[in-house]
Amino acid sequence: MERALILDCNNKVGEKVKICGWVQVRRDHGKIVFLDVLDRSAVIQVVATGEVAGDLHSQDVVCIEGKVAQRPEKLINPNLETGTIELQAEKIEVLSKAEELPFDMGGKELDLQLPTLLDYRALTLRHPKVKEVFKVQEIVIDAFREALKKKDFTEFQSPVIIPQTAEGGAEVFEVKYFDHKAYLAQSPQFYKQIMVGVFERVFTVNKTLRAEPSVTTRHLTEVTTLDGEFGFIESWQDVMDMVEYVIKYILDRVDKECVDILKMFKTSAPQISEKLPRVKLREAQEIIYKRTGRDNREEPDLEPEDEREISRWALEEHGSELVFVTHYPVSKRPFYTYEDPDDPGYTLSFDLIGRGTEWLTGGQRINNYDVLVEKAKEKGVDLKKSELYLQAFKYGLPPEGGFSFGSERIVMHILGLANIREASLFPRDMERVDVRLSTIK
Repeated sequence: MERALILDCNNKVGEKVKICGWVQVRRDHGKIVFLDVLDRSAVIQVVATGEVAGDLHSQDVVCIEGKVAQRPEKLINPNLETGTIELQAEKIEVLSKAEELPFDMGGKELDLQLPTLLDYRALTLRHPKVKEVFKVQEIVIDAFREALKKKDFTEFQSPVIIPQTAEGGAEVFEVKYFDHKAYLAQSPQFYKQIMVGVFERVFTVNKTLRAEPSVTTRHLTEVTTLDGEFGFIESWQDVMDMVEYVIKYILDRVDKECVDILKMFKTSAPQISEKLPRVKLREAQEIIYKRTGRDNREEPDLEPEDEREISRWALEEHGSELVFVTHYPVSKRPFYTYEDPDDPGYTLSFDLIGRGTEWLTGGQRINNYDVLVEKAKEKGVDLKKSELYLQAFKYGLPPEGGFSFGSERIVMHILGLANIREASLFPRDMERVDVRLSTIK
């Protein structure tokens, strides 16, 4: 008999079918056994005798043949897509027997400490609530692609092995590349700018890696970044306008397609205003000082608590949980960032702060070859290793700018997760590469 998807059984009442999937929960009621069985489409309640059900338990992989029946009205489950039907099992074939589970997977919540959640990642990802995190991530990434394709952007794939870093600093992984030294990319920045000279408008969904010596709830060593870059801008404000369009597009898709998931997490997509508020860094620091008395007005960046405070201000004053903070100091930004001619010492760059955390960095780039070379020298960039990058400007590149979202941070803050590792399928940090590094002999 050909396999039927569980969701399709809604249209097969009175018919005999074969379904295949995983046993989620077993409930014994005397001689009758109730099984919740899951496949990629849905969950269905299966009714079987104890003899047919045997010793089945959670995560056993089975194929079940039986008749689809309408549930009695008083037993309908409105919270289940197949809640008006059940499968009356006649035959159960065990395709793969699961070992005894280390913890209960049958509850609505998976009440585990984060290390345990990650130690058993191949199992915990199967939990209905855990796996929904990555349905949201899929929609975020798909919506990013869709939004930019509607604006005539072309997708490309950026290399991970690079001759030198785009952003400078020591937060990079050095790798032995045959008889040479290379690095793992912290950003696809150089390649985005090169590709502006090819397609004018480009984007890439990339793995980027940072050797940040930090173990926090908001940092990962490996992240999936959503990067865009485009030419012929008339102002750096064009870049912010594009970012605003993209993030609104993403959140609209999430709001429409993840209703049940948002309800499951007891959250909602961020509240946003018609026009996202935009405030210079120094103005933001002044606002924070007046609101809290905390004086970070001489700092070149916002502290984590400052990001949370300016988010509170944006929501109270503008009805928006997202806010742009602009004009970071030249010293704080990479060499290719455009300096504001009307505000020397500060750049035409910005961060998008969402629910108290940076979601994105962007801005206008320097497109003049001579100026770019001069700035690169000032920052100690090896021009010899940057020849390929500089070619793009040497042979003509229009005024341009771009941006980079952190997909895990977006998902984390949409769903209200406590730790960014919960928004990464297989998180990498100082203490873990699948297994806890401290436990490896």
